This record gives sequence, C-alpha cells and structure tokens, in this order.
Amino acid sequence: MDVAPKLLDMVWAILIFGAVIAVILGLAALYEKRGGRRAGWWFVGPSLVLLAIGLVYPALKTLWNSFRDAAGGSFVGIDNYTSIFTNSDELVVLRNTVLWTLVTPFVATAIGLLYAILVDRAKGEAVAKAVIFLPMAISLVGASIIWKFMYDFRDPAGGTTKHPIQQIGLINQVIVWLGGKPYNFLLNSPWNTFFLIVVMIWIQAGFAMTILSASIKAIPADIVEAARLDGVGGFQMFRFVTFPSIRPAVVVVLTTIAIACLKVFDIVRTMTGGNFDTNVIANEFYSQTFSAANQGLGAALAVVLFVLVIPIIVYNVRQLRASEGR
Repeated sequence: MDVAPKLLDMVWAILIFGAVIAVILGLAALYEKRGGRRAGWWFVGPSLVLLAIGLVYPALKTLWNSFRDAAGGSFVGIDNYTSIFTNSDELVVLRNTVLWTLVTPFVATAIGLLYAILVDRAKGEAVAKAVIFLPMAISLVGASIIWKFMYDFRDPAGGTTKHPIQQIGLINQVIVWLGGKPYNFLLNSPWNTFFLIVVMIWIQAGFAMTILSASIKAIPADIVEAARLDGVGGFQMFRFVTFPSIRPAVVVVLTTIAIACLKVFDIVRTMTGGNFDTNVIANEFYSQTFSAANQGLGAALAVVLFVLVIPIIVYNVRQLRASEGR
C-alpha cells in the first residue's frame, strides 16, 4: 500500500490548519493594536462555531427525533416518552439508573474520604494512595473484564464426585473453600445491579480519595492546632473542622461521580449486555438506536438522560458559588 499520498494529505491538513490559526491570530493582533474590543471574538468565534456544529445542532436534532417514530419519519408526539415511563422494561431501566446514581456516589465518596483521613500523614502514605488510585488508570472495559472473571460462576451440578466443577471466579472459589455454594452474581435481579455498581465504586473511590485528600491537606494548620488545644477529639475534629472545610470538594466529588453513573455504559455493556434486568439508560439508548433501529425511542432516552444531568450540574454550580461567597 502506497502511504505517500496519505502522508501528503496529512501534511496539507496540518499546513491549512496552521494557516487558519495564523490568520486568526494576525487579525486579532491587528484589532488589538487599533484598540478594538472585537479582538477577543477572533479567539472565541471559532470555538462558538464548533460548539454550534458539534453540540447545539446535534442536541436540537436529537430533541426533534425524539418526537418521531422508529424510522425517524412520522411525527408521533410524546409517544416515545410515554413508552419510557409506562413500559415495564423501560421502568426497570429507569430504576437501575436511579440505583446507580443514588448508591455509587455516596458509597464511593465515603470510602474515599475515610481512606484519605486514615492515611493522611501516615508512613507509606504515597504507596497506600497509589494502591486505591490504581483502578482509575484502568479503562472501564478493562475493569469490567477483571470483575467479570471475579464474579464468574460455574454450575456445580455438571460435575461428579471425582471430577467436581472447578470455579474460575475468585469470589466463588473462596466461597467453595469456606464450604459454601457458588452463586451466580450476574444473573439474579436486582442484586446483580448492585454487584455491577461495586465495579464503579472500586474505580471511583480512588478519585474521591485523591480530591478529598488534597482538600484535607489544604486545611490551615493553625485551625487544626487551635481545635486540638481546645480539646477537640477525633470525631469532633472531623465534624466541626475537617468536613466543613472540605465540603465544597465533597460536593464536587459527589456530583462528578453522579454524572458518571448517569452515563454509565461500558460496565453494563461488557458484563451483562443489559440482560437479566441490569439495563441502564445509556445502554438502552445505544441498543434502541443501533440494535433495534428505533431512532425515536433512542433519541427520547438521550433527552431524558440530558434532563437528569441538568439538576446535578445546577446544584454543583450553586454550591460552588455559595462556597466563594457570591
């Protein structure tokens, strides 16, 4: 295969991009020298155009498609939204999404906060933090595959006394060693959803620990020393000094993880494919749009997901403004 034409195209693309940037910077510098206030628009303008093309237009198009049928042709009004909130399968999807959003942020943040407090200024703090942060370096698909092997189940009924079925899943093998019976973690609803949530908690606890640990270290030392001189104990120190000081960071961590849970896709898709009543909105949106070819319902699910994210973002912004005294 001749790669020369492709290399030439790449070089031309880089040169054209460089020329466009040079023109924008040159015009901006010219306006700045003349004292014009429009200089900033030469920097902001291209970003606004790209946002309009890559974000605003697709959002409006998705909203329009949500009122149309499966093929995207006929107008069906709110039928797709009615299906989401009345169909039994879609209600399971909504239930699971709510469980992900309510359970994961609080549990992951609590684990991260507790860990950050326990290892703060302890010997081997860096190593201890690296251990819990390590899952953040793994992709969600990679983490899902790891935990799929952890949860793996082999039916013992298929073996014999001389040749029993060997469990390759670590958790089930430990259960067998302890004298119990292996359990199919990914089959039985609704507990299988909680076992999937464990994977996200395992990943996000490291993120929570990192942010909250930095916030704890930023607490002024004189405040801590004054509290100790006043005889404040460990729990009171956390309640009246540590937590109020890191509250803005806690809000950021909670809302960030909550948004990640609303959009969770990789874990469900990799471990169960949305089967066994483990489906969530993001995976259902993908399945309806690309597998079932139901563009209308898929677009409606995307709109519902967008609407669910808005209150979390608004709350986060308000809390940040309140912490800054605005």
